[in-house]
Order: sequence, then structure tokens, then C-alpha cells
Amino acid sequence: MTRTKLVLDILVFLTLSLLLFSRGIEPFATGPGGDIPAGIATGAAKAAWWISLSLFLVNIIRHFVVFEHRPREGRLVRDLLCGLVYIGTALSLIAYVFNVPVGTLIATSGIFAVVLGLAMQSTLNDVFSGIALNLGQAYVVGDWIVLDDSLQGRVIETNWRSTHLLSPTNDVIILPNSTLAKSRLTNISSPDESHGITVTARFSPTERPDIVVEAMKTVLLGCTKIMRVPTPSVSVVGLDGDAITLELGCRIKNVANVTEAKNEIYDLIYRHSRSQTLSMVASLAKNMLSGPTQTPVMDSAMKCLLTIPLFHSLTENERYSLSQLMVPVGFAKNHMVVGQGSALTSLILIERGVILIENHDGDHRTEVARLSPGDFFGERGVLMGMVEAGDIYALTQVSGYEVPKDRLAVFLKDRPEIAEELAAVLAFRLEKERHLFENESGLSLAYPPSLSTKIKSLFGLL
Repeated sequence: MTRTKLVLDILVFLTLSLLLFSRGIEPFATGPGGDIPAGIATGAAKAAWWISLSLFLVNIIRHFVVFEHRPREGRLVRDLLCGLVYIGTALSLIAYVFNVPVGTLIATSGIFAVVLGLAMQSTLNDVFSGIALNLGQAYVVGDWIVLDDSLQGRVIETNWRSTHLLSPTNDVIILPNSTLAKSRLTNISSPDESHGITVTARFSPTERPDIVVEAMKTVLLGCTKIMRVPTPSVSVVGLDGDAITLELGCRIKNVANVTEAKNEIYDLIYRHSRSQTLSMVASLAKNMLSGPTQTPVMDSAMKCLLTIPLFHSLTENERYSLSQLMVPVGFAKNHMVVGQGSALTSLILIERGVILIENHDGDHRTEVARLSPGDFFGERGVLMGMVEAGDIYALTQVSGYEVPKDRLAVFLKDRPEIAEELAAVLAFRLEKERHLFENESGLSLAYPPSLSTKIKSLFGLL
């Protein structure tokens, strides 16, 4: 359609040029005086020629001018060139059709131009700011930007006068380009979509700073929502009699994942600090009001059970009974707990450290899960006799407890509803693996429709 219009514009322009020049009419020269009908006809012919020329040039500009294959910048340049063509055409019509001296007209219209400029000062400021922002490529549609007043959002539209942002609350914010040009602007989406985040944690100075730093490095090692490259960092930013202050820095793939990633980091800070008996700093007012508190002495196995949501419904006596069935275990850093394709015969509860489950298919390796204090593994082998979906090894030094299958069976006879919760956990993990290995076979599809029924049958609970 565009090419057809271009061809038609060329034919019209060439036809008009041929007709005018064949009759000795020069469109770019002022016409001599004469009778009124002839002057009107000549003026109309000249006007048609100039309008045809402008349409021809504008069509060429819109069809062929490309600004480094970037549509937005190309559109801006095309609009500017087309505007110059139209202004030139208007001045040519005034000079060569109406025989009005353009220079005199411009000189005598200075006052009007000043008044018009003052009246349109704000609009012109926005327009020229928009030109500067577009040519400067500070952002493009789709980028997430943050202004110095903490206003932020994703750019969904930009035009001559304003830029439209979609805020995190799904509202459209319309900002004049002049406001953007004067603001300090941070483009989070440039040079790529990844984004750095920082989380601050404060601990009581009861341990050496390097011990606390290593604990926080373990926190970042256990995170699944952050990027591994560049390497996450932990730095001590403050130390006094009240607290050791640390900053945990890492990078995420997209700014939309900030909340989810920070939530995971805070959760793991709590879990790891609790497993390593690191005390978080309480407020001064709370300390003054409550005074010193006595922490009841509790068995390590009991503490481990308290960190696992699966056993929160147990009574204190039931928790004590289960703790008597648990056997302490430990794994050195980088130790292989069990290989892919093997089945575990004990339910292993993690008290301290980080466990990595990684599937391998030839040279291709896929991370299945990272487990931290409060998690457990081995449920598929204990409950269903199924093999593990990947190599399980310790990323750090790991300590915990194991509950052998025969001992777990004794406990489940008294609390069969725990089998239902274990079935739910196993089903969730199998479904997650099914999505992760949707092109694989035999990893997560070969299990009965009712896991809890199968588990109860294996343990003699039916």
C-alpha cells in the first residue's frame, strides 16, 4: 500500500512538472502580473505543484529514512524532516504563489512570534525535552525507570510531550518530558534486565564478625531466586557495642522479582541465624522494657523439629517421642549424600547448612532444588521407594538428623495424619519436577494418583 502511494505521488508530480514547464511556468519563480483569471489559474497550478512535491518528499522520508533500525528514533527523525518539508512548502507557497516577500513577512511577524512563544513556553519545553530524551536514548519503551523522587514504573509510551509509565500498582503515570529532562533518572533495565538488590541485617555482637559473615554467605548460597554470576557478596558496614551490621548484595534477573527475592533472603536469614544461634538485634525500647530473658534449655533434636513446618502440629510429648527416634548425621562440604538414580531409606532433616539437588543428563546439569535449615529430603525413597531425581550433595558443611524408615513407621502409626502432609509435600515436589523436566520421562510421572493412600498402605496404616 505504501509503495503504491509512493508510485502515485511520483506520477502526479512528474505529470504536473511536465504540464507546467511545457507552458513556460516556473513554480519556483514569482509570477508576473496579468489578468485575474490567468493569475488564479497559474497560482493554483503552482500550489498544486508545491503540494505534490511536499507529499512526494514526505512519502520518501517515511518510506526510506531509518535511524539505525530503531523504530522510535527513526519515527522522531522522520517527523522532524517532514515538519521541515511542510514549513518549506508553506513558505514557498507564500513567496511564489501569493508573491509575498517571505523575508519581510518574517521580520514583521517577530512580535507575534514572541507572544506565541511565551504562550506556548511550557508546551515547547516539553516538545524539545522530548526530542532531547529520544535522541539521547535515556530509555526505550519497555524499560523500568526510577526518578530521584522514588517515582518508578515501566515505560509504556513516549511521545512529543509526555512519557507514560506503568507503576508497580498497575496505575498509569503521565509525566511531562520537561520533568523527566530535569530529573535524575535511573534506568534499571539498562544495560540489561538484571537488577542489583541489597538487604541489611543486624546481629548482636556476641560472635566474631567473620563468623556472622560466613553465616550470611550460606544464606545467599541457599537462595534460589538470585543470580550466581556475579557472585553475591556480604560486607560488614557497621560494628559497635549494640550490633554488627551487614549488607547482603546480589543480582536478580528482573526488577519484577525484587519482592520475591527479598522475601526469600529474609526467610533464610531467620532460618540460618536460628540454626547457628546468632541473635538478631532487638530494639532498645524493647530491651529496656522487657529486661533480660531466660531462654529455656532445649534438646538439639527438639530445636530441629521446631524449625520444620511439617511437625508444627505435634504436641510437645509427640515431638519429644519423635526426637528420640532421630539419629544425628553430618556431611562435609561438597560431600555427595546420594547419587541420582539411588533411593534413600531415611528421612533427613536439615539443621544447619545448604543441600543442592542437581539433575544431570550427560554434560547438561539442571538445578532441581536448594534446601536450607527447616527443610528435609529423602521422603520419596522412604515413602514410595522411588529413586532421587538428581545428585544430592552438601554445598556447605551440613548437620542434621535422620529418621530411618522403620522408626518413622512406628511414629506414623500414632500420627497417621502426618502421612497426609508428607504426601502433599512429595506431590508438590514431583509436580515441580514435572514442569522442570517436561521433556524428560520417568522422573515425575510414574506415581499413583493417591499418594497418601499408597503411603498408608506401605506403612500398614490402612
